[in-house]
Amino acid sequence: MLSSFPENGLAVILGVSGGIGAAVYDRVTRSGAFAHVIGTGRSRVPSVPKPEAAIVDVTQEHTIAELAERVRASGLDLRLVFDATGYLHGREAEPEKTWSAIDPQALAHQFAVNATGPALMMKHLLPLFPRDGKATFATISAKVGSIGDNRLGGWYGYRAAKAALNQMVRTASIELTRKRPHAVCIALHPGTVDTPLSAPFAKAGLALQQPQDAAASLVRVIDEATPAQSGLLISYDGTILPY
Repeated sequence: MLSSFPENGLAVILGVSGGIGAAVYDRVTRSGAFAHVIGTGRSRVPSVPKPEAAIVDVTQEHTIAELAERVRASGLDLRLVFDATGYLHGREAEPEKTWSAIDPQALAHQFAVNATGPALMMKHLLPLFPRDGKATFATISAKVGSIGDNRLGGWYGYRAAKAALNQMVRTASIELTRKRPHAVCIALHPGTVDTPLSAPFAKAGLALQQPQDAAASLVRVIDEATPAQSGLLISYDGTILPY
């Protein structure tokens, strides 16, 4: 796994406090494909030993900028950025079932975490990709963010924020290829994974992936992704999803 990346590079996994992020961090670290792997969380990240841990709050740009400085100081080529941050429900609000539930503050929070945060990662980390050789930015999006696939409605804020994220990925991929033709920028649909984020909304009888299985699938997609796929929304099974 991950043999498509040049050796002795650096990987950054954001959101290791969550189920998918922790599982991807574990798999990437055990792969031995990178000389160093940094794992980040909003606060303490007990699953990541020091000095590999870093604190990043995607709603605070200065923490992302500090991470970028740490990457520069490492002296290693940044080859992989995997973003597993995200927000669906919590104290701020639950997914809207109807337009009457739309709340401006909850909507702003959805965009801050699911769209603006990853965009700031692109702003600070994509310029650190080497000019030559494969480097990949992969962010967790969602199939429900697909406008073309939306047949059920509801979940206004989450759908809209993930659709915005998909547009960010598409736009960044175009700029990225101008100076880094071997780089890849993709949005990933992880499927329904048994994590606190999706568990309350899992329907009876719906098969849930365990985080370790989802991580294996996502890492495989990242390993196989080529510059020709840059800017796309890709499912965990390799299927290209419509925007």
